[in-house]
Amino acid sequence: MPRHGTQVAPELAQDTETRLAPLFHVILFDDQEHTYEYVIEMVTRIFRKPWGRALEHAVEVDRTGRTILATCPLEVAELRRDQVKAFGGDFRLGSVNSMQAVVEQAD
Repeated sequence: MPRHGTQVAPELAQDTETRLAPLFHVILFDDQEHTYEYVIEMVTRIFRKPWGRALEHAVEVDRTGRTILATCPLEVAELRRDQVKAFGGDFRLGSVNSMQAVVEQAD
């Protein structure tokens, strides 16, 4: 038992585990209203990817129906998704709608 006037410091639990913010994918879905050129242009402008990498995304979305354009924090992922949705149609095909993109939590 401590003497009167003596303070005993409580034990502090140390959190040794580093907690990272969750990451999210920006996923682009294929449709028949947009050309490879459109996808390449959009990916290079919005995601600042080089032309060759943008072409790879265009091929992947065409072949598999989807492609992961970025993996990033939620706020950035939501912004990029909204930019994809606001990009507009593909004048080459006369489409008026943007491509569809969603945000999903990365595993």
